[in-house]
Amino acid sequence: MERVLFGLLLAFGVAFMLSPIVLRVATRLKAGQVILHYVSEHKEKEGTPTMGGVIFIFGSVVASFLLFRHAYILGVVAGLVMIGYGAIGFLDDYIKIVLKRNLGLRAYQKLIAQVSIAFAIAIFAYTSEFIGSTVYIPFVWTSIDLGLVYIPLVVIVYLAITNGVNLTDGLDGLAGNVSFVYFLAFSIIIYLNARLNVDALKTAELMNLSLFSATMAGGVLAFLVLNSYKAKIFMGDTGSLALGSAVGSVAVFSGQVLLVPVIGVMFVASCVSVILQVIYFKRTKGKRIFLMAPLHHHYQMKGKHEAKIVMGYFVITLLVAVTVIIFTIRGL
Repeated sequence: MERVLFGLLLAFGVAFMLSPIVLRVATRLKAGQVILHYVSEHKEKEGTPTMGGVIFIFGSVVASFLLFRHAYILGVVAGLVMIGYGAIGFLDDYIKIVLKRNLGLRAYQKLIAQVSIAFAIAIFAYTSEFIGSTVYIPFVWTSIDLGLVYIPLVVIVYLAITNGVNLTDGLDGLAGNVSFVYFLAFSIIIYLNARLNVDALKTAELMNLSLFSATMAGGVLAFLVLNSYKAKIFMGDTGSLALGSAVGSVAVFSGQVLLVPVIGVMFVASCVSVILQVIYFKRTKGKRIFLMAPLHHHYQMKGKHEAKIVMGYFVITLLVAVTVIIFTIRGL
């Protein structure tokens, strides 16, 4: 447990030291976020440097790879997946913001790239001796083998959660705060399950995965120093895609994929609110369920300050995470 905690602190330290450098470079490149003025409060955010996701990506990767021990396949692959998704986001951000080409990557190009990585990971997980097609069912202390159904499920999880994180990244510190709690919770849950495993090699793999999740928590926490209200830098697609893929990886690789919509309930809320809004708008020819989607903008349009909305998302995620951890401990 000491190594996991040290990983969190090391990732925080590395990311924190990198933060002013990334901020300075993004400012010099004039990598300012283009803001759509649907919410009047966001007008003043125009030009805020973006692509800040590099901060927690680098912090997590450095800390993880320095501290991985013995068996480290799952941790390394999780890190590489994050880098891969981050690279897609970085390319999109760079084209739009630095090269001033508004379209960036086309939607189908991003989708093909994301699906390709997700499918490769699904095959890896399905054939891995440490993962397989068995998933744990939360709160009932049992598991089920999904067989080949597992592969499309994993692809859907990666696509859904990366989009969920991207949609949640709409207020200062919102996606970061929710993700910090998520990674901290998964680090604890994976650690607790690893201690029960009788296979020494798989235990080592899970311990490294727990470490990876902790380093993500540490890196995101350092990023929040600059990203909390009022944000000095945004994570951009570079960060949201990387963050979403890491959210998916710690769940898929630990066999706890069904916990994604539980602990990541606020990511789900963002996705569902947008889907419901679009369907209802089309069915009723212009009527809306929410004043604006995703959900956090609905509350903002109702006059709630974004700092309070962020705190609400943080508290809900924390309460759910603590509940899941308590049930996990009781089931040991």
